[in-house]
Amino acid sequence: MEGLLDAALRDTLTRVGGVDRCVSEFIRVTHTVLPLRAFTRVVPELLNGGKTAAGVWVRPQLLGSDPHCLADNAAQLASLNPPGIDLNFGCPAKTVNQSRGGAVLLDEPELVGRIVSAVRRAVPAHIAVSAKMRLGYKDDRVAEACAHAIAQGGANELVIHARTQAQGYKPPVYWDRIAEVKASLGAHPMRVVANGDVGSVEAARRCCEVTGCDTVMIGRGMIVHPGLALRIKAQGDCSWASLQPLMAHFWTRVCARVERRHRAGRLKQWLNHLRHHYPEAQQAFDDLRERNDPEHMQAWIDQHTHTPPSVTQTC
Repeated sequence: MEGLLDAALRDTLTRVGGVDRCVSEFIRVTHTVLPLRAFTRVVPELLNGGKTAAGVWVRPQLLGSDPHCLADNAAQLASLNPPGIDLNFGCPAKTVNQSRGGAVLLDEPELVGRIVSAVRRAVPAHIAVSAKMRLGYKDDRVAEACAHAIAQGGANELVIHARTQAQGYKPPVYWDRIAEVKASLGAHPMRVVANGDVGSVEAARRCCEVTGCDTVMIGRGMIVHPGLALRIKAQGDCSWASLQPLMAHFWTRVCARVERRHRAGRLKQWLNHLRHHYPEAQQAFDDLRERNDPEHMQAWIDQHTHTPPSVTQTC
């Protein structure tokens, strides 16, 4: 989730617990081999053994359309020993698609397969290669063909968002099509992970039932409700009170990584999502809506948050 679920928020959310693995925002690959700092800027966890401070693996994601250039960049990235490399065939943003990136590539299953195959050959066998796709670009007629191309290219795992690019994020979500795509792969060992509208425990259970997948990927649901992964695993929850010190931690990370003029917007951006689950977040969002100075944000943080004995005690 470009511009939102960055290293600062990954660090914060994984401290809550329940998350097994993260995938980074996409790293755009065009016509050159990126320097190592380009990878560590987006995924600073690569400098920490590929894990967040809470010990959760983070898999960097590459986006592009040139198999050879992607392979060369994957080889460069592999020198940082990531826990895996993910390939983006799912981004629905028009600006990305117009540059031949993300979901638009699903109209070319053969190219999708060549990209996966080239990246798989370019990195050591111990580094997993995964991909994320939607059901298609304008329609879902080639969903199975794309999944087969990804599997035959040597991917270890495929995440499927249960909508096409044209369907965006609007309901309904087509989990049944994930089941059909998964079934079409037969006994192929590539793992299939379901994604799309997993915003509650009930949705996670229903998604697994319908798709036949045993794993789900959650995006917006975790941002709205940081305790969702814990609840799905029946390991607890994250109350508004227990979230407060984590918001202070998030603000500290934002101040360390984000330009001054954008800092307030990052805090308000998260609060805007949180208010859909926590009633208290609505008041906080209203209090800060018109303010953009970091000093005011810091004062609000100082007034409304506290630091517990351990940031992992969030349940």
